[in-house]
Amino acid sequence: MTAPGAGGEPGAGAGPARRGRPRSEAAEAAIREAVAVLLEEGVPLGDISIERIARTAGVGKATIYRRWADKEELFVDVLRDIEPPDPDLPGTSARDDLVVMLESVRLRGLAQRSSALLHNVRAQMKSHPRLWDAYVATVIDPRRATVLEILRRGVARGEIRDDLDIDLLNDLIVGPMLVRAVMRPDAPLPGDLAERMVTAVLEGLGPPSDAAPS
Repeated sequence: MTAPGAGGEPGAGAGPARRGRPRSEAAEAAIREAVAVLLEEGVPLGDISIERIARTAGVGKATIYRRWADKEELFVDVLRDIEPPDPDLPGTSARDDLVVMLESVRLRGLAQRSSALLHNVRAQMKSHPRLWDAYVATVIDPRRATVLEILRRGVARGEIRDDLDIDLLNDLIVGPMLVRAVMRPDAPLPGDLAERMVTAVLEGLGPPSDAAPS
């Protein structure tokens, strides 16, 4: 019998290669699931090592390191799986885009309130500077950059005054929702909150209206 890959018909060794991608996807899913299981079991972040993740997932450590540089990067990916996805912006106006972005913050606040896993992990992250820095760099900073770009487009379109500090405007718009959603866990988060907040802020940021005709 001819050994696999030692000869035979052309392409005979292609079978295993074609099956590699499904196996890779299955391994990645198992790794992510292993982290979620450990977190759901209440294992502290500091006690979750790559070795422990590999044992739980039934894979080798090398399989994990081929996909993630370290466990902080893996944890951030798992957190992104748990959180609501980033929204698609309508692009119709600065107001519409800002409402959509604030609504995503509101939904994340609701998710954290309803998910003990998400709440506990976020609370623990502050005690793990590398993990927190990775989360900020890959999750928080891109979202902030999106809002800044929305504001710049609003200025360019004449929807927002051009004499204001864009970075400060970001804090003025997003900050109140973060306070309500994260820092005040008992505060209500009604469905119209994002629209009301954006409207209240933009009324003070828009260009002066033309004088009413006499």
